[in-house]
Amino acid sequence: MKCNIGRTDKIIRVFIGLVAILLGVYYKNWWGAIGLIPLFTVLLGWCPIYVPFGISTCSIKKDKQV
Repeated sequence: MKCNIGRTDKIIRVFIGLVAILLGVYYKNWWGAIGLIPLFTVLLGWCPIYVPFGISTCSIKKDKQV
């Protein structure tokens, strides 16, 4: 699994995940558990939805070739 989530994408996912969890706690329902999905993808640095579309927000530093 190659990194396909960049820094800005990670920040947005953490925010969305925490908001979803907090709303789930506030309204006392299980829908807040969906907030764990973006947090899990941040920890992995990889999003399975990006793969089929070839999307990558991760800035990859290319090695210099000699």
